[in-house]
Amino acid sequence: MKIYENTGSKDTRSGFGDGLTELGQKNENVVALCADLTGSLKMNAFANNHPERFFQVGIAEANMMGMAAGMTIGGKIPFTGTFANFSTGRVYDQIRQSIAYSDKNVKICASHSGLTLGEDGATHQILEDIGLMKMLPGMTVINTCDYNQTKAATLAIADHHGPVYLRFGRPKVANFTPENGEFKIGKAVLLQEGTDVTIIATGHLVWEALEATKALNEKGISAEVINIHTIKPLDEEAIIKSAKKTGCVVTAEEHNFLGGLGESVARTLSLNHPTPQEFVATNDTFGESGTPAQLLEKYGLNAENIALKAEAVIKRK
Repeated sequence: MKIYENTGSKDTRSGFGDGLTELGQKNENVVALCADLTGSLKMNAFANNHPERFFQVGIAEANMMGMAAGMTIGGKIPFTGTFANFSTGRVYDQIRQSIAYSDKNVKICASHSGLTLGEDGATHQILEDIGLMKMLPGMTVINTCDYNQTKAATLAIADHHGPVYLRFGRPKVANFTPENGEFKIGKAVLLQEGTDVTIIATGHLVWEALEATKALNEKGISAEVINIHTIKPLDEEAIIKSAKKTGCVVTAEEHNFLGGLGESVARTLSLNHPTPQEFVATNDTFGESGTPAQLLEKYGLNAENIALKAEAVIKRK
């Protein structure tokens, strides 16, 4: 069993900020727009280094999306930055009409996603954004797991033509993927091979999935772990191959089970290789105020519940 080590906890939003800073130096066509959350999105360095390419639009997220769409016409590559709730739910009409329908090269970068936004509570948390965005034709949807992967994804989407939704978080989480690793949009990452059950995870729950394998291993259960950083387009080949090997699947995500990664995996399996599946996700509910750790425990988005679901799905084979 391969052992992954936390090289030092970092917040994924800093990975975005550092990636954007690097892009600013590499590509003069990259511009950034923020809706009054420059510090929270870690966009300060870009703003300071390239004031002529940074646009603070204030609390006017709909205007920000329209401006970004317009900038692409002149060849610019706009990166928008605000909380995930305000990057999707508040501005869905503008994204659909001005960006997705028109296939504009806008990178919608969304921090503070899921429950781990924490104490700000349900009005600022969003657990339905993956569903909203993956339903838009032509929209690429990425949900990264740690600092290194978020930085790599930020760099990669600048070279990808078309609208992208990049989802990341607020708290410091384990940083365990390779530094300066290659990021391939649409390609799953096999983190650990196993024979008894496949755990397919995204975002912050990738580390929890790896932690779950330790408890499972003590019980003689061999778990395969796949990191799905790109939810759309989904790496169906990797999912089907693993499901055929292990015979059962657990999906894990910091999102509602309705519309999330789990549903995309279930569709893939039902069409190609019907397989028992269990879901680790929120159950058709809003969030609430609390620390990230408290919320993940209450809603079962942790290693302990992933291990329990793995044991349950194995019994269904």
